[in-house]
Amino acid sequence: MRVRPPRLLQLLGPGLLVAATGVGAGDLATAGFAGSKLGLVVLWAIIAGAMMKFILNEGLARWQLSTDTTLLEGVAGHIGRWAILVFLIYLLPFTFVVGGALMAATGVATHAIVGWPADPETATLVWGGVGSAVATLLVLLGSFTLFERVMTAGIVIMFVAVCLTALLLGPDWAEMARGAVPSHPGDGEPLDWTVALVGGVGGTVTVLCYGYWMRQAGRTGTGFLSTCRIDLLVAYAFTAVFGIAMLVIASGIEVEGRGTGLLVALSKQLHVALGPAGAMIFLIGAWAAIVSSLLGVWQSIPLLFTDSVRSLWGLPPIPAEHLGRTRIYRIFLLLLASVPMLQAGLGFASVQKAYAVLGAFFLPMLAVVLLVLNGRRALVGAQHNRPWTVVLLFCVLAFFAWVAMEKIGVL
Repeated sequence: MRVRPPRLLQLLGPGLLVAATGVGAGDLATAGFAGSKLGLVVLWAIIAGAMMKFILNEGLARWQLSTDTTLLEGVAGHIGRWAILVFLIYLLPFTFVVGGALMAATGVATHAIVGWPADPETATLVWGGVGSAVATLLVLLGSFTLFERVMTAGIVIMFVAVCLTALLLGPDWAEMARGAVPSHPGDGEPLDWTVALVGGVGGTVTVLCYGYWMRQAGRTGTGFLSTCRIDLLVAYAFTAVFGIAMLVIASGIEVEGRGTGLLVALSKQLHVALGPAGAMIFLIGAWAAIVSSLLGVWQSIPLLFTDSVRSLWGLPPIPAEHLGRTRIYRIFLLLLASVPMLQAGLGFASVQKAYAVLGAFFLPMLAVVLLVLNGRRALVGAQHNRPWTVVLLFCVLAFFAWVAMEKIGVL
C-alpha cells in the first residue's frame, strides 16, 4: 500500500501528544528539583532518558504497525495473561502516585499565578481539584480532535515560555557541555534524583499510549514506520531541550521540599533577574506544561487499564477509539480524577520523586518485552529487531542493572 506523505501536523500529531503528556510532571518538577540540588552535572541524564524513550517507543511502533495489535494485546497473546496481571499490579499504584503528583502540581502552578486562596495547601487542593474536574469533562465529553488541539496549544506555550526563560537567564554553555558527559552523581539522594531524571523525561508508562494515539491518527501498516520514527525523533528532541531548559533555570537555587517551594523560588529569582514579565512568562509556561500533562494522563492511562483488563479477560480487541466509550474506561477515569487526592498531605517533592523513580523501573520491563516480541520474525516479519536495536535495548537494561547494584551496595 502506498502511503501519501503527511502534512507537518499529521506527521507530528501522536508524538506531540507523547511529549506534552510526559514533560509536565516528568521534566518540569523532576528537572526543577534535580537542578536545584545537583546543578548541571546531571544534564546527561536528561539526554539519556530521551534516547531511551525513543528506542522503546520506536520498538512499540514497529510491533503495532507490523501486527496491528497493541503491545498489551501482544503480551497477553504471546507471553501470557500472567504478564498482564503483573502489569496491572504495577499500573495501579503508579496511577495513584502520578495522579496525585499531577493534581498537586496543577494546584501549585495555578496558585503561583493567581495567588488565591492565600493558604498554599488549600490552594493546592482547590486548583488541583478544579484541574482534575475540567480534564475529566474534556475527556468524557470532547472529541479526540479537541483533545489534540488543546494539547498542541499547551505544548507550544510551554516550550516557548520555558526555553525563552532559560535563554534570557544566559546559561553557562561551558558548564552545560561538561554536564552532557556522563559522570557518577554520587550515592544516596543524588543517585535517586538522577534515576528520576532518566525516568521522568518524556513519560514512563504513558509511552505505551503512543500506540492508541497512532490508531486514532489513522496510522496502520508498516508504510507509516518512517513517519512514526520522524514523529518520535522530533518529540523526544523537544522533550530533551525542554528538560535541559528547566535544569538551567533551577540550577543553583535551593528549593524547599514541600508545596509551592519550587515554583515560588524559581519565580522569585526570575522576578529579580528578568522582572515581573519574565517571571510571569515562566509561570505561564510551567502551568501549560503541567495542565497539558494532566489532560494527557487523564485521557491515556484509562486506555491502558481498559486494554489490560480486556486482554486479561480474553475479550476480543476493539478499535482504539472505542476503548474510551467502554464502562471500564469511564469508571477508571472517575477514580483517577478523585482517589489520588488522598495524597494531599504529602510533600510535593516526595510525591514527585516517588512518581519518577517508580516510573523509571517500568523502562527495563518494557525493554525485555520488546526484545522478546520484536525478536521473533514469525510475529513481526521484516520489522524484527536489528543487531543495533538489540544492543540499544540491552544498554537500557544495563543502565538500570547498574543502578540496582549501586543501591544495594554491590558496586
